[in-house]
Parts: sequence; structure tokens; C-alpha cells
Amino acid sequence: MIAIWPTAPRAQSVNASRLIDIAVAGAFLLVLMPLLLVIAAAIRIDSRGPIFFRCRRVGFRGAELQMLKFRKMRDGAPGDAVTLSTDERFTSVGRVLARTKLDELPQLWNVLKGEMTLVGPRPEDPQFVALRSDDYATLLTVKPGVTGFCQLAFAKEGDVLDREDRVRDYVERLFPQKVALDLLYVNRRSLLLDLRILAWTSAAVVGRRDIAVDRSTGALGVREPRGEKAAVSVPARGVGLEQ
Repeated sequence: MIAIWPTAPRAQSVNASRLIDIAVAGAFLLVLMPLLLVIAAAIRIDSRGPIFFRCRRVGFRGAELQMLKFRKMRDGAPGDAVTLSTDERFTSVGRVLARTKLDELPQLWNVLKGEMTLVGPRPEDPQFVALRSDDYATLLTVKPGVTGFCQLAFAKEGDVLDREDRVRDYVERLFPQKVALDLLYVNRRSLLLDLRILAWTSAAVVGRRDIAVDRSTGALGVREPRGEKAAVSVPARGVGLEQ
């Protein structure tokens, strides 16, 4: 367990958000079962190694979280936790999973187990959490989510990172913005906001739309194309860039 504040955990009562988590995650797992089986078979055929990959993340109140994903890299591939859209470690199937975000679907199991929620701050790697422990003392009072402000705003993070030094670029340029967005969510979270985020997530996944998040208000909207060059820069208010 990773403890970064002296607060004792509080008992969690079953509330509306938890009931929605169970109902939606369970329904999606049932409906998407054929797709999940097809993806699992494709991974098995495409490369050696396990079907699933467990990412070590910092979870609720600092507990270690084994976040479940479909494996999209070569088994045992070395390297850091930050990936590019053209990462050489990706398998053929993994490249498709990364582009479509289908590798994230197994996290619905983390939601059913109560380790994650549908909407919440993005679970982060321990090495990055340690860099901003004061901020995470607040962020980790909320369960990490499958989707949220950061997951929508930074959906194309791998396209904008500096390929020469992606970790430095992530830590210095993108990570502070992601923390700020997650803090904004924690300070404004409500059931209504969660439903709005879920609706915009559906638009992003089904409609293949890029979503902008206003970093001051949390307002959500479709991000208009700005051209290839402008897409790399971060707009002053709406962030349209993921991990």
C-alpha cells in the first residue's frame, strides 16, 4: 500500500454512483462479451504472452491497483510507462487496440470489483504520483475512473508527446495539466457531472469525436479541428489532448 497522507479510510456506503457502476459495468461486460472474446483470440494468435496486462497504478487512498488491460505490447518488452501512438513495442493487434482504446475494456472488471469507478481521476503510475504527492493526497480520496476529464481531454496523448524524450515531456508539460483537470473533477464531482462525462465518452467512442474540456469550468464540447500543427499545442482553455 502507498500511503501519502495521514487520513484513515472511511467506510463506503452503497450509493447511487456505486449502483450505476455495477449496473453499467455488468451490462457492458455481458453485451460486449463476443467482442471481448474476439479481441482475446486475436491477441493470442498475434503474439506470445498473456491476453491481459496488469498495470501497476496507485488506487483509492493509496492502495496498489492492478489495472486490467488487454495486452497490446510484446510480452516482456522493456521501456517506460509513457507510450507513443507509434510505439515500437506494440504488436500488430496492440496497435489497433491502442488507437481504438479497446484495450481499456477489461477495466470494467476493476469497476465490478469496486477498485475503480466508471467516472473518476485517471489512475497514475506510482513514479509520477510521487512527484506530486500533495495533489494526490486530494485526488486519491476518490476512486480512480475508467473515464473522466483527463481520459477525454488527453485521448490522443501519444500523438503529441516529444518522441525524443517522451517521459520528460510528459512530466513537464502534460502531467501538470492532467493533475489540474483531475483536481477540478474532484472539487466539482456530482452524479449529474458523472452522467455528463459518460454521455460525452459515448460520443467520443461511438462518434469518433475529439472532446475538449475547459480547464477552468470543466465544460465539455466537441473539439474543432485546428490543423496538424495546431493540434500539437495545448489550447489556453480547452485541453484536447491521454494516457
